[in-house]
Amino acid sequence: MIPTFLPVTALAALLASALALAPRAHAAPAPEKPWSVDKANQWLDQRGWLVGCNFGPSSAINQLEMFQADSFDLATIDRELGWAESLGFNSVRVFLHHLLWEQDAKGFLERLDRFLAVADKHRIGVMFVLFDSCWDPFPKLGQQRAPKPHVHNSGWMQTPGADVLKDPSKHDALRAYVVGVVGRFAKDSRVQVWDVWNEPDNTNRSSYGHLEPKNKPDLVLPLLRKTFVWTRDAKPSQPLTSGVWIGTWADPAKLSPTERVQLENSDVISFHSYAKPDELQQCVQNLRRYQRPILCTEYMARPNGSTFDPHLGWMKAQRVAAYNWGFVAGKTQTIYPWDSWQKTYTAEPPVWFHDIFRADGTPYIAKEVEYIRSVTGKKP
Repeated sequence: MIPTFLPVTALAALLASALALAPRAHAAPAPEKPWSVDKANQWLDQRGWLVGCNFGPSSAINQLEMFQADSFDLATIDRELGWAESLGFNSVRVFLHHLLWEQDAKGFLERLDRFLAVADKHRIGVMFVLFDSCWDPFPKLGQQRAPKPHVHNSGWMQTPGADVLKDPSKHDALRAYVVGVVGRFAKDSRVQVWDVWNEPDNTNRSSYGHLEPKNKPDLVLPLLRKTFVWTRDAKPSQPLTSGVWIGTWADPAKLSPTERVQLENSDVISFHSYAKPDELQQCVQNLRRYQRPILCTEYMARPNGSTFDPHLGWMKAQRVAAYNWGFVAGKTQTIYPWDSWQKTYTAEPPVWFHDIFRADGTPYIAKEVEYIRSVTGKKP
């Protein structure tokens, strides 16, 4: 109790002192900042050059089918990651989904652990992607639909979907998924990077654009910020990133609000480029201003002029991590180009858009596989 006979000035001083010492129960902790530039580059020195692909087994049309209990195909995963090891790949980028956590958190984490064990058996680390704004905005659990013939990624699902994005009252419920998954593997050396959100402001104009919220980037932006905070709340030992994907980012003054959040909150810088060599090189040159490790988390679309030779060799020389899209031709049907949503294909395209192997393990282009091995140093 404070004595009431104290002079006013003494009483004010005592109150100020008490308030300073009192626990601040209602004060929100300041969010953790990204790694220092030095720490990020030390991570690169320790990890070395990462090379691999965006991976889903040929038996799964999307990330739900990949990891749901009834369709979790570890035999196919094991076989196909063996082919990745045979190329000298040491990393794969893998997409997750929050509905899997809501459906069965314990079982989902157990399946992730089993997946990591198989990848580790093949000397391959993993970059997990937590959220994704691409393709179908209405994800549902259960049996996934069959692929639409000859259409690129005809069954891939966004996470979270439009119903969640449009209702801000549902956003904070996603924290349990982020903290639960990241916290479970926060100290696990088999996990190399956390990619918090894939192409967050993608409105899918050429496929599902008419079904998307008209203000989608505005809805995603605050949730993207929160996701970086939630991921850091889980105290991961691995770096965080979210890849910019439009343009070459030459002028920092012209970055979109989404790009600013991505680049300012990433421990390591990531980007996508499906362009010819000169534009890929411009991307890397422009992103060097952040003085952090650079990861190209999507590239390689043959008809666009984005090919393994020379892109992969150049990125190795620049110490830029390289993840091509796709691996084994399968239910995602990414051998077909993006324009398969507008143009009718009735057979295998004249040039595969993505992917390296047929379902039986035969290379699509044998010389291409030889080139990849020449870059990674892997003997057949």
